[in-house]
Amino acid sequence: MKWGILMSAALFSVSLLGVSAAAAPRARLVSMAWQVDFVFHDPQRIQVVLPGEDRPTTYWYVLYQVTNDTNREIDFYPAFQLVTDTLKVVSAGDMIPPRIYDAIAKRHRREYAFFVPATAAAGRLLKGEENARASAAVFRTFDRNASSFTFYAAGLSGEIERIANPAFDATKEESSENPVSFLFRRTLAVKYDIPGDPVTRSTAVPQRRNREWVMR
Repeated sequence: MKWGILMSAALFSVSLLGVSAAAAPRARLVSMAWQVDFVFHDPQRIQVVLPGEDRPTTYWYVLYQVTNDTNREIDFYPAFQLVTDTLKVVSAGDMIPPRIYDAIAKRHRREYAFFVPATAAAGRLLKGEENARASAAVFRTFDRNASSFTFYAAGLSGEIERIANPAFDATKEESSENPVSFLFRRTLAVKYDIPGDPVTRSTAVPQRRNREWVMR
């Protein structure tokens, strides 16, 4: 799933650079650029026995359907991340075997008969409900000590904003460690709590706390 890893690295580089939340611009209530219709289910677990293993491996996934209800065709290249309260970051599509998508498609075949893997969901998205795509953001299981996490979905809107880096050192060459500016993208952020303790959380159902648009 190279596209998921590469897009995550680009879209979320601001967080890795340590930019404070206070420095980020606020997301508008209504996007000033194109924005797809993104309908999603809350995160679920799925266990799959991988080749050569005796015990099932647990994965998390967020099932979604995306529709281009704008007035033009768009390039849809989403990037998804889970960020835990223990500061663990998990990117969708990172080391996810194809059979995981097959298992998800089988589980939801009645709801989404035309479910496709993440790589097939990305690309040129034509207008209209008849061209909607259903897929899933799939994640490796994360820190059992985490009691909450935030699901981030970027690439759903064309709204971006560039902010000058106040710490830029003009005496040094521009680089990833010394950028002239930071690029923020309109990103969906959904926060969840995982009730219980490190033992019981392995089967607990995440509880949605809130949903908002942020610039990240």
